[in-house]
Amino acid sequence: MKPKFNFDPVEAVAHLRTSDAVLGALIDRVGPLALELKSADSLFEAMLRSIVYQQLHAKAASTILGRVLVELARHGGASPEALARVPDAALRGAGLSANKLLALRDLAAKCIEGTVPSMKEARRLSDDELIARLTTVRGIGPWTVHMLLIFYLGRPDVMPASDFAIRAGFKKLYKKRKDPTAEAILKHARRWQPYRSVASWYLWRSLDEE
Repeated sequence: MKPKFNFDPVEAVAHLRTSDAVLGALIDRVGPLALELKSADSLFEAMLRSIVYQQLHAKAASTILGRVLVELARHGGASPEALARVPDAALRGAGLSANKLLALRDLAAKCIEGTVPSMKEARRLSDDELIARLTTVRGIGPWTVHMLLIFYLGRPDVMPASDFAIRAGFKKLYKKRKDPTAEAILKHARRWQPYRSVASWYLWRSLDEE
């Protein structure tokens, strides 16, 4: 089933237009919100993808992910229990670095023990609760959870202020002479609440403009 937003995108865009004229002008140039949510059967699957893709070009990461999923399929599918059954050598042979292998082992263990919630449970937890629980996994920081909240769970008010592209987009859009700090972006972004995820999407799109 295709994931859905838990907010009204039209209402979100209307709020941003009225709360920030500069962002409103960007919205006029970019057009309607076209943020597409990604689907995953479980948080384990979504976070596995995130770990594999960290610090890799998309093509290389996609190849490695495909090989990892093949190994998981041989042991029952994309689940923490299956991962626990796959030998280290097979995962390393799929292209995982030593650090990513350790991260995936920790992810599987924390899924099995319940620290990482099910997708159903995750939808009931607040953003802060999810950040607190998921960042206990080796190799998972706030940025990775922010991306999960925006692109998999469709949360409306996530502000990844430390994201390089967000900072670049903010600097460009608001004509800042110096690189903005995360704190400065968070302060400005108060006016965007409760739709900072949508504002973030438009900041990312601002970098596509000439």
